[in-house]
Amino acid sequence: MRIATAIVVAGVVILLAPSAQGAQKKEKPAKAQPAQALFENYADLKWNKMLPDLGGDSPEICILRVDPKTKATQLLIRTPKGLHVRPHWHRANETHTMIVGTSTFAHDGQRVEQGPGSFNYLPAKMVHEAWTTAGSIVFITVDRAWDVNWVDGPPTAADLTK
Repeated sequence: MRIATAIVVAGVVILLAPSAQGAQKKEKPAKAQPAQALFENYADLKWNKMLPDLGGDSPEICILRVDPKTKATQLLIRTPKGLHVRPHWHRANETHTMIVGTSTFAHDGQRVEQGPGSFNYLPAKMVHEAWTTAGSIVFITVDRAWDVNWVDGPPTAADLTK
């Protein structure tokens, strides 16, 4: 009986020994870089012309932030002149929050005018268009990389309004 007990105890010790060694050798996971806070003042933003052919009348875009993993993007667009933004779509879900001015958004025969503080959400690949007022600013988010896919080409000088 003592021999059987000794064999069982020895077996338990042998079975537990590797887990005890593993526990001792367990390494801490590498620390991920902590998320960084970002603060931008409007006066310091870097703007790029979206439609350079329109010169000073071109809407301008400012990419505020791109998530390094998902490529989700937050950006601003400002329009010095009113503009019809022709039908287009994005690969990502998109939101618009009007900051200054008004825009009329349209999709699937529905048109909605939105002013400062107004918000909308458009699912990925939904074709939509907009009409902006001069001096408008809109905050846009997309949950993947920013892209614009024009249905019939980008806006031209013919799409400018007062």
